[in-house]
Amino acid sequence: MATSDCAPINRARGQIFENHSFPWTARRFANMAGCAVQNEQLELGMKRILIGLIVAAVLGAGGWIGFNLYVQHRATSEVEAAFEQLRAGGGKASHGKIGFELGTRTLTIEDITIAPGEQPQAQIKIAGIKGAGVRLIDDNSFSADSIDVTGFEVALDQVGAAKLKASYKIPQLTLRDYAGPVHAGNAPTGGSLIELYRYVLDQYASITASSVTAPTLTMTFDASGSAAGSGEVAYSGLAIQNLKRGKIDAMKADRAVFTIDVPQPGKQDKLTGDLSNVVVNDFDATAIAAALDPQKTGDDSYHRVYRQISAGPYVLKSTQGIRMDIDGITFEDIAVQPSKFRPAEIIALLPTDRSVVPTVAQSREMMEKLAGFYEGFRIGKIEVGKTSMGTPQGMARINAVRYREGEFAVEGVDTPSPQGQFKMERFALKSFSAANLMRWAAGLSSHGQPPSPDQMLGLFRVLEGAEIKGVVAPYKNTRQFVTIDTIRLNWGQLVGSIPSKANLVVRMVAPTDPANPAQRPLIMAGVDKLAIDLDLGAAWTESSGAFALAPATLDLGNLAKAQARFGLANVPRSLFTTDPVQAMGQAAQVETGTFELSLRDSGVVDLVVAQFARMQDVSRDAARGAIVAMIRAQGEKITGANGDVKMAVDALAGFVETSGQTLTVKLTPRAKVPLMQLMQLSQSDPEGALAQFRIEASTGL
Repeated sequence: MATSDCAPINRARGQIFENHSFPWTARRFANMAGCAVQNEQLELGMKRILIGLIVAAVLGAGGWIGFNLYVQHRATSEVEAAFEQLRAGGGKASHGKIGFELGTRTLTIEDITIAPGEQPQAQIKIAGIKGAGVRLIDDNSFSADSIDVTGFEVALDQVGAAKLKASYKIPQLTLRDYAGPVHAGNAPTGGSLIELYRYVLDQYASITASSVTAPTLTMTFDASGSAAGSGEVAYSGLAIQNLKRGKIDAMKADRAVFTIDVPQPGKQDKLTGDLSNVVVNDFDATAIAAALDPQKTGDDSYHRVYRQISAGPYVLKSTQGIRMDIDGITFEDIAVQPSKFRPAEIIALLPTDRSVVPTVAQSREMMEKLAGFYEGFRIGKIEVGKTSMGTPQGMARINAVRYREGEFAVEGVDTPSPQGQFKMERFALKSFSAANLMRWAAGLSSHGQPPSPDQMLGLFRVLEGAEIKGVVAPYKNTRQFVTIDTIRLNWGQLVGSIPSKANLVVRMVAPTDPANPAQRPLIMAGVDKLAIDLDLGAAWTESSGAFALAPATLDLGNLAKAQARFGLANVPRSLFTTDPVQAMGQAAQVETGTFELSLRDSGVVDLVVAQFARMQDVSRDAARGAIVAMIRAQGEKITGANGDVKMAVDALAGFVETSGQTLTVKLTPRAKVPLMQLMQLSQSDPEGALAQFRIEASTGL
């Protein structure tokens, strides 16, 4: 195997010379010279490679710097183009230094000032924006790993009819995983507050971010020309999770503190409030945008804005000495209907000069618009937790205030009153409609004239019932109390403004009043409390024309219990009217039905006997006998040949003779008996009136 003479020389350890002949030959020297030349060429090649690497590094660094300058120039051009778009819309826009660092793809913009419109009513200032990991998604949108905004301020001046002045200040704002448009849309040039809100919502709906945080946000407002007054609201610990094209999974604020100067006649009032733990779940700004869009006036569907809002505890104070504490507040399923929820129309009706008193027609129009506005605003549930309020008499407390599916309820009321402590377990309004309430109130405005009966009955359209439970209240200035177990009134099936169906339930205990002459016999008989148990139901059936009062029950506790049933036939729809002339004309068609009465004696007979005995100064037995004799004597005058009447008189006499019995009377028409004719006959000929009925009467234990 041939080897090169220029190969490395390998020697054994300790060996100085190779095993070659000595001295070397000429050929050997020639080979050694060739090796020297080859080694020099190799060294020269290595130097050239090293120099090439150094040159490449220098050129690479220069290229990096040049490309970075190019990218910064392009970023500056893009930012300037966006600002030029704002200027082209009639606004003013300026900025300071722009920087772009390619390694981290960080874009910085300083000293931003924007004033949209030819007569700017909004001023936007930003001390600086720093976006890290900035990338173009396409020609119209970009993304950033994070965006930090410092010194963000928005000022509104003389906005709307109320000439509102407001400012928003956010010292630090951070967005993570941001994506949005490169160019903002054209800002509105007019002075409409609604258009400005629409513009903000449109921009808001075009971005996404995994989170948005702001340590503080301060809002100040001045509407001193209106009842809103002026003040400041300061939020802290603001955070948003998963912002996606105008929809937010969750928002929260650790705390909100506000101060409001409230203008009012006489003495100025200042309100201060402190609200903690504000949490909003599932917010949809596109629903509000739809309500503000003039193209959506035909949209009758409901758009949910919030799934849930909760906050608390909440403290409200007034310089006039009022303090209110609330454990918590919750709202659920808040939605708007664009066809009726039209804030722009309400703002347009606000008077520009508050010193001018609106006419009756203008006030009615405003109330009607507000009614439609509330119809387009729906809340599934409201719940206010334990509430306490300081009053001149002491501390008032409420366990809960609730609203759900049209029912408004106040529970657990415990409040002082001038006569003593007032307690109520529950007060509720059923099927309550704020829109109908406003329409009813608008209808009452009639040039200072008292409302008509039809206008007053319009209140039945506002709700369908009311309930009071568990009331303990002081009775006048006595040391006794009125106790209400239940008072419940329901109505429905309105014919015009008049209910054709109603039910009243009353269960209560009230002390007898010595100042009431009608109650003195009860007091003299030792009755100091009057227990009332009333159940009264009435309903009209249009198909049959029947009107029934059944059952009607009145239980007076330790006195008596009465139950009555009464029916009318051929009752026309046109009878339900507030016109007395029309009602009298239609009443001629009404026919009398069956009447039933059941009366259970629980002490009322003995009470009447005792009172009669005192008045006549006789014994109770003598008084009872005298009463029975009078009943029979009066009965003979009207009985005549009518055996049914005699049977009823005998039953009544027997009811008085023996205490603790039940008297039952039933009157059945012998033929068709017109109601109006019967009423006239009962005045002129009582015997003839009774003769129209078949009478059944009995007495038993």
